[in-house]
Amino acid sequence: MACFSLGWLEQLLIWLVVIAAVVALVKLIVPMIVGPLGVAGSTVVQALNIVIWAIVAIAVIVLVFDLLACAFALPRLRY
Repeated sequence: MACFSLGWLEQLLIWLVVIAAVVALVKLIVPMIVGPLGVAGSTVVQALNIVIWAIVAIAVIVLVFDLLACAFALPRLRY
């Protein structure tokens, strides 16, 4: 798939929606599961939030570098 084509933009938007939905579901379900643990449960929820946002940040960094490689017509930087 060519860079910056309509197909590429469609796939990007689909992945963004999927990632946002997964993050929202995890943030909704995890507190209900570990809530009865009290203080330990809230610590677990905060740790999972940090992990989730770290994964999202890494995905954004990979996307940015792929966009830069595409814009400058370089081969994929991550392979």
